[in-house]
Amino acid sequence: MSREVTSPTGLRLLPWTTPDGRPSYLSTDGDGPVSALADEVEAMQLSTGDELLLHARAMLADPQVPLGEFRFLSARLSEALRDAIRVARSREGVRPGS
Repeated sequence: MSREVTSPTGLRLLPWTTPDGRPSYLSTDGDGPVSALADEVEAMQLSTGDELLLHARAMLADPQVPLGEFRFLSARLSEALRDAIRVARSREGVRPGS
């Protein structure tokens, strides 16, 4: 199940970066193996964010959670938020940082 995620320029922002941290783009019509892989990675990233959010809610309800666990969770939530923003921008056809 492919969905249209290309910008007016025909470039899709992919859910991963180059080895040096720059955005990756794909020139696509929305079909093909790289688009399908990107769809799967985006779904996995959003699912991970959902799981982290549930875990965070549980931790916030427990006054005995050690600070180190909150710090670790905060780092993972930050990563998940970054990924979710990247997915949203991909679907809007907007470049990162725009």
